[in-house]
Amino acid sequence: MSMLDAEVVQEYIRMCDDGWLQGWHERNAGNLTYRLTEAEVEECEIYFDYTDDWVEMDISVENLAEEFFITTGAGKYFRNIALDAEDCLGVVEINEDGDAYRVVWGFSGGAVPTSEFPSHMLNHSIKKEATDGLNRIIYHAHPEAIVSLTSILPLTAKAFSSALWRTITECPIVFPAGVGVVEWMMPGAGEIAVKTSELMETFDAVVWAAHGMFVSGATFDLAFGLMHTIEKSARIYLNTISAGKRSLRTITDTQLRDIAETFDLVDFNYSLLD
Repeated sequence: MSMLDAEVVQEYIRMCDDGWLQGWHERNAGNLTYRLTEAEVEECEIYFDYTDDWVEMDISVENLAEEFFITTGAGKYFRNIALDAEDCLGVVEINEDGDAYRVVWGFSGGAVPTSEFPSHMLNHSIKKEATDGLNRIIYHAHPEAIVSLTSILPLTAKAFSSALWRTITECPIVFPAGVGVVEWMMPGAGEIAVKTSELMETFDAVVWAAHGMFVSGATFDLAFGLMHTIEKSARIYLNTISAGKRSLRTITDTQLRDIAETFDLVDFNYSLLD
């Protein structure tokens, strides 16, 4: 037995590999963090090493104090995670003040957490509060269709949510709150982390212009499924407009309201309709 045999680690590796196979992780693109449950920490703690120094973060996330996260490493390639997870991944612990972390497992080659780690922690902090601890995953990838739409659509939640909801009937069911959008900002910087976390108070998915998308979910299936559904919807939208004709048939506002009522979508964001 080893840390890699733990069910949660196997699920994490599978999600990374699924993202790679979708083509969402060119070179060292993308990152994934998962907040371990108490039971998972208890199962895995035998493999933890608490001797590393604490590393200060530029943020403070008090409600994540003494939590443990699996994270991808800076500069690591998703295509290599299934081949050498102990080199590409690490488990980090947040200190009791919520402003520093230390590596307790993994990064065997000496890597550090993803450069987007501050963005992830701010988003975890927001989603833990907003979902009463239910959401445990923050996932960032570069799906090409949704990135393409940032060159076509207005960079607003209303424009993106409306376009995506109207392509496939399941879309308003999968993401009833809609999709948030961040105009282009420097990746890895504090400003984009704060802006994304602000939007995560309302949305489970946030698009970064000319970059990619952040999603949050309670399980690996839900987080991956959210990214997958949004990207598929974006691709269908692109296929439709690429036909060179004005769209004659889309799901109407009335039909979207009917879907929300039929499926009792209490989080449906009616304010994003026309």
